[in-house]
Amino acid sequence: MPRGAKGMGAAGRDPVAAAEGKLSRPAPGPCNGTALRKATRRVSQLYDVVLAPCGLRSTQRSILAQIERENAPTMSDLAAALVLDLSALGHNLKPLERDGLVTILVDRADKRSRRVTLTKRGIARLEESTSLWQEAQARFEVAFGAEESVALRRSLALIASEEFTAAFHTR
Repeated sequence: MPRGAKGMGAAGRDPVAAAEGKLSRPAPGPCNGTALRKATRRVSQLYDVVLAPCGLRSTQRSILAQIERENAPTMSDLAAALVLDLSALGHNLKPLERDGLVTILVDRADKRSRRVTLTKRGIARLEESTSLWQEAQARFEVAFGAEESVALRRSLALIASEEFTAAFHTR
């Protein structure tokens, strides 16, 4: 069995303790950026496995949910809400548009802007994914802890905010 004692997980942790939210805390590295990227990749992988039956990746579901929340946002507004640049947003929207989940249309009020809307198929796929997403959320909270999960989301929301960006750039 790789990297662990018999009956232990791949990292040598007791799976029963892990299921009860009693995970060991590995020593952190010195770089906040690296730690966040690694954690983001891991959480995305875990959520992707749970979401697989509906055919969406966690990043795609996030985009569809944001479009629904904003009700036909402009590309610029959607990019800002997702903390993406426009080219990355365009790259992420292509498969959603190809699969008929979103449409991108010229804004009637401002011909220079484009708006993103969910199609009927996109709304149905988002609804289909909701119970799977809730399952992924529940699994995360069991593994990490409910209170810790709330605190983590609060911290991450601050880090993603414009206020944090401004504070980061001031010395």
